[in-house]
Amino acid sequence: MRRGRPGALPRGTAERTLTSVGTGDAVDGTAGPGEPDGSGETGRDRGEVSRLWHVTLSVSGAEAPLGEVRRALEQLAHDHPFLLTSRYANDHAEIRYWEEARDLHDAAAVALRLWGEHRSTARLPPWEIVGLEVIDRETYHQRIAEGYGPLPATPVGVHPF
Repeated sequence: MRRGRPGALPRGTAERTLTSVGTGDAVDGTAGPGEPDGSGETGRDRGEVSRLWHVTLSVSGAEAPLGEVRRALEQLAHDHPFLLTSRYANDHAEIRYWEEARDLHDAAAVALRLWGEHRSTARLPPWEIVGLEVIDRETYHQRIAEGYGPLPATPVGVHPF
């Protein structure tokens, strides 16, 4: 299954796909998971399976009016309904969601671009990313079962801290 976010892409953009940058570690001449294998195919083309990753993105910066922060996060959630929940204060916010990606590197790359790419369209505060946690689905559920880790995102939506 290929990653596709619900909703339309912003005007003037073409569909983008995420591919990994090769590490150059292949010593035996075989291609890595996201690298072309000589035939022009990547691991994704060869049928590699995507996985679900739980992402927590933390941002902070100069104080902004709470109403503007809430409106911006609601707009981000409207534009990208894959967002599960956002918590906010006047100087920081936390966004949690599930990302479908081939590996942790791809999921983290998408997460690190999320805030910057949507800063102007959602009128997000000019805050910087100060934290990122990306864990696989199994680890997320194991943490929940053991009684620690991020609680399930309920209620879904945008809420103050």
